[in-house]
Parts: sequence; structure tokens; C-alpha cells
Amino acid sequence: MDEGGVGRRERRKRATRAALSEAALRLCAERGVPNVTAEQIAEEAGVALRTFFNYFSCKEEAVVAGDAVIAEAIVTAFRGRPAAEPVLVAWRAAVLEAVDEDELRFRAEHLQALRGDPALLPYRLKAFAAHERELAAAVSERAGVADDDLYPGLVASCALSALRVATQRWLSESGPLGVLIDAVVAQLDAGLGAPFDRSRD
Repeated sequence: MDEGGVGRRERRKRATRAALSEAALRLCAERGVPNVTAEQIAEEAGVALRTFFNYFSCKEEAVVAGDAVIAEAIVTAFRGRPAAEPVLVAWRAAVLEAVDEDELRFRAEHLQALRGDPALLPYRLKAFAAHERELAAAVSERAGVADDDLYPGLVASCALSALRVATQRWLSESGPLGVLIDAVVAQLDAGLGAPFDRSRD
């Protein structure tokens, strides 16, 4: 089998996974998680029920799966940045390179509607912890410090929280996401001891 064939299969798998996750998120936001079944998600995505279970063990897992795709894209872009770039510079560039604003807005707006659903909480926490570990490992590699050093985990946790804060502000304001990413990176770079004076930029 040639590499092109493998590539096509992988693209189809990713497209199917994305379609199922998008359908799960949309239906659960519209109807509430308890009122949505795996069968309905599969039908909405245009696939068989068995296909759904080839990708996800349950509807809650499908709802949060899109976050993993975004996080993976950011980490991949972060690892691909020039080695000489400082950690926060590389992370900023990776976010702006990897994040599709339309996709991010779709996910963020629909997830806001599901914030109070207790069924999703353990899955969202598990996904966040996995994203944090992956980013921390990449930070450790870039910074040349041990995995058990405080620095990688602290940077990863702060960076993901900063992205969440920037996204929430972006949803409520009109303006480019990049400006808010710049603002949170500047604050992290300056430290959290005091508010960063953005007028100095």
C-alpha cells in the first residue's frame, strides 16, 4: 500500500471523527446531554452506529473530542517552531498557526451552553489533564529541563488557562483573537505579580 493510500485513509478517519464530534456537540447543546443518544449522533453524522463506537465509547467522549484535536494541533505546531524561540513566543505562534477561529468559536459557543452539565465534567477534566501533560512534555523538550521540574507543568497550565481566558473574552467582544492572544502572552511574560501595562506595547 503506498503512502498516498494511507494518507487518504487517515484523512477519512479524521473527517469521520470530526463529523461525529461536531454532531455530538451540536445535538447535546441543543437538546441537553441526557436527551441525546449515540444513535442520533451517528445518524446526524451520516454513519452507522457501529462506526460511532469505533471512535468513541460514549456520547460524552465524543462531545469533548474536538478539544483534543485543537490541543494536538497546537502542540504539534509548538514542537515545529524554531528551537531558538523562547517558550512563550513559540506558544503564541503555535496557537495562531494551529487554531481555526471558526472551529474554535463553534466549539466554545456550544460548550458554553453545556457548562453546567455534570455528565460532561469528568470527561472535560480528563481531556484538559491530557492536553496539559502533552504541552508540558513539549515545553520540557524546548526548555531543556527535566519532566519533573516545576517549570513545564506550570507553563502548560498557565498557557492553557490563558487561552481559555482569551477565548472567553473573544466571544464577548468584536475583534481578532490574535490581539487577545498577544495580551495574555504579554501578561504571562511579565509575570502575574501585577497587571501588565499594555500601553507600553
